[in-house]
Amino acid sequence: MSSTSSTLIRPIEEPASVIERKADTPAVASTSTAAGRGRAVAWKIFKPAVAIVAFFALWEIAPRVGLVDDVFLPPLTTVLEAFWELATNGQLAQHLEASLTRALTGFAIALVFAVPLGVAIGWYKPVAETINPILEIFRNTAALALLPVFILILGIGETSKIALVVYASTFPILLNTISGVRTVDPLLVKSARSLGLPSYRLFQEVILPAAVPTIFTGIRMAAASSILVLIAAEMVGAKAGLGYLITASQLNFQIPNMYAGIIAISIVGLVFNGILVTVERRLSRWRVSQ
Repeated sequence: MSSTSSTLIRPIEEPASVIERKADTPAVASTSTAAGRGRAVAWKIFKPAVAIVAFFALWEIAPRVGLVDDVFLPPLTTVLEAFWELATNGQLAQHLEASLTRALTGFAIALVFAVPLGVAIGWYKPVAETINPILEIFRNTAALALLPVFILILGIGETSKIALVVYASTFPILLNTISGVRTVDPLLVKSARSLGLPSYRLFQEVILPAAVPTIFTGIRMAAASSILVLIAAEMVGAKAGLGYLITASQLNFQIPNMYAGIIAISIVGLVFNGILVTVERRLSRWRVSQ
């Protein structure tokens, strides 16, 4: 009886081939998962690349086959040759430095001014009631409409251009900061207060981190606005800058140089946006990625 019971409770031994397959299963699953992620990343890069390549191909082919006049829209290769020539002879660097200096100065001033003011308006009701009427007047006034005013008051030099950038950049940052502060989850605020956090720690630990995504939306909008408004201002009165390069090239009928300046503006905008997206991700690491 004892021998029979011992036989019944003896564990079933699996064949060696089954054991080997089980041992290999995690590695196979890991490999397939990595391959799937690689394909997903490749497809994510491939889709926008197709659209960009198609656009560039159309730009290159359309003037050559006569769909558009190549005098007014040169082929892409001709524009890239002009871009390279401007880059090698130093003209592009000179105009780029002038535009970046103006844009970054005005953008930095707007950022330092608009974020604290937006936090104050969004959090303190008396401040909002005092400042909102004047904000409603100025936020609905286009920056370019005030360009003659800035030139008349501040002159045609650097001050008027930087002031225009400050004006154009302030409102996107300010309005999104107000919205971000006002839309913080009230439960988070109540929980933080129940823990006895003082006001400055409440702002530091709860309100500002929760408002970061909305604030950075305004910052990215302001960065785009600062470049566009500055280019328009440089077209009116400047002796250097990307806007001046485009206007001067058009007046001198150097059409490839004009398009080279437009490409330079696009590259600057992409770099600005990429930097801001990277900073936003670093400041929003607490969020759960989707």
